[in-house]
Amino acid sequence: MPLTKVQSRGTENVGQGSSNLLINGAMTVSQRGTSQAMAHDGTTTAYLIDRWRFIINLTDELDGTYAQVADDPLGGDGKALKWTTGTAESAIASDEYGYFTQKIEAQNLQHIQNGNANAESLTLSFYVKSSITGTFAVGLYKGDNTARIFNKTYTINSANTWEKKTVTFVGDTSGGGINNDTGEGFWVNWHIFAGSDYKGGGSTSGWTDYANTKWADGQATDAVVTTASATWLMTQCQLEVGSQASDFQHEPIERTLLKCKRYFHTYGGSSFSHFPSLGQGSGSAINWNHETPVEMRATPTLATSGDWRVQDTYGGSYYTLSNIAISSGDSTTKLLRGSATTSSAIGNDIGRILSYSDSSARWQYSAEL
Repeated sequence: MPLTKVQSRGTENVGQGSSNLLINGAMTVSQRGTSQAMAHDGTTTAYLIDRWRFIINLTDELDGTYAQVADDPLGGDGKALKWTTGTAESAIASDEYGYFTQKIEAQNLQHIQNGNANAESLTLSFYVKSSITGTFAVGLYKGDNTARIFNKTYTINSANTWEKKTVTFVGDTSGGGINNDTGEGFWVNWHIFAGSDYKGGGSTSGWTDYANTKWADGQATDAVVTTASATWLMTQCQLEVGSQASDFQHEPIERTLLKCKRYFHTYGGSSFSHFPSLGQGSGSAINWNHETPVEMRATPTLATSGDWRVQDTYGGSYYTLSNIAISSGDSTTKLLRGSATTSSAIGNDIGRILSYSDSSARWQYSAEL
């Protein structure tokens, strides 16, 4: 007799091709770590969880923590994005704001037909939990051609309780569309607080040409940042074509990780992390060549920290590296060529490059939007 395939509820989308336009919506990948301190007089913009950026602007007292935490709206072992206020902002001035955002690469949005008569509606769904109840704004912003914006509102009804929210944005038939390139397509923004300069412009009833007063239109509460120890959490974020939300599409972690590495990739994190490369020495300098795991969105920038050393031939002495840099003219989105200065003269044949007994050392490529 023929066999009937039986699927358990909640697993029907695992491993299938994802129609979610957002990357890492389950907050599972966080290559930079699990916690980032932020403050009005310190870090005011940061990626932590891959593809998710938090920005605070012109606050006077605010500090807090952006973190990846173990918290699952369905009672499992999933992850969530979390903001916790430390020192509260005493009042929100007109020019202050803060929001979480994910930018979607423009060429990944061509099928939605933005800017013409066939423009598709998009539905955004997500779980949110906060110690603060009230009305918040969430929206789409497009910068290509004529800048356009459309905000919606949602209400957190019960404190410290996971609630699922769903909003639909009708397709935008105006504004000149989204360029078919590797630049910014949509910004998907979850507003946390906003001053009067960024509200009241009228962007909650439909697509409209952008103005500053429309940026966070609809945001009604700022109490998350004016209340010490207040929290705001989010996970299982999904943006899909159509006017109905489907169940969240879980995907294998290796697929999510590869998607994230198009925009950010890091080495380091253990005492002797190897940086896989080939190279050559000359005097007190080396040239190195490296192939990234996936093609990055653009030729990346490089940031290094900690103690990185190169071996003078295999089995030889280790010399400290400084002035580590990518040679942008000789590099592509996947094959990178770079240089560095060594602490002593080195031979032509170089050995391993590694973080030398330094688990805090990082070698990081970024091609974020």
